[in-house]
Amino acid sequence: MSTKKGGGKGGKKGSQAIRFSGRGLTTRVMTAKGRKLSSTRWLQRQLNDPYVAEAKRRGYPSRAAFKLIELDDKFHLLKRSGRVVDLGAAPGGWTQVCVERIGPKGRIIALDINEMAPVPGATVITCDFLEPEAPALLKDALDGPADLVLTDMAAPVTGHAGTDHLRIMGLCEVALDFAEEVLSPGGTFVAKVFQGGAEHGLLSRLKQSFKTVRHAKPPASRAGSAEMYVVAQGFRAGPDR
Repeated sequence: MSTKKGGGKGGKKGSQAIRFSGRGLTTRVMTAKGRKLSSTRWLQRQLNDPYVAEAKRRGYPSRAAFKLIELDDKFHLLKRSGRVVDLGAAPGGWTQVCVERIGPKGRIIALDINEMAPVPGATVITCDFLEPEAPALLKDALDGPADLVLTDMAAPVTGHAGTDHLRIMGLCEVALDFAEEVLSPGGTFVAKVFQGGAEHGLLSRLKQSFKTVRHAKPPASRAGSAEMYVVAQGFRAGPDR
């Protein structure tokens, strides 16, 4: 087992780096009466973000879709005809990528507490993952073992870094509980985490249950964000699972 940044042997055979259209022009946003400076800065960042423009061009609901694309190119997560559970799926970008890369013979189950538009080729469940009935709903829809469990879940931000970190790590722990119940031998678990110290307990569990554990920060993840992704591959499905 190992814990290290990066991993993989480059992109998939035949995969290419994401290419952005446009000429690199910068759009300036004028301040407006009643608009906070932070809002103006956010708007300018959105208008000048190549991932935002490319997501719109490809029909993805948000730039977050490229995070999964980049993770998949690096770690080969999405297998043709695979079976995937996508937790915290709204607004649906990751689910769309799963459908595109897994193909019509796969099975993709997406769950989020918020409603999201239907994604052809996927089963969408609107439910709080922390509700007692959520795991059973997912298992019924999955109707068999999963090859990959993804979680991009995040708790509502409180503004207190320590509290926010603990809350998202709590979601990761619950998602891992579920993954250990449904993953097939050799399966993969991918979770969004934030650096802050409490992730060490999660990493210890992952090392026991998976052959390799790696950290990655895909290029589509904003440089100023503390988010990272932990990629655990090679699930050790014991006889009691």
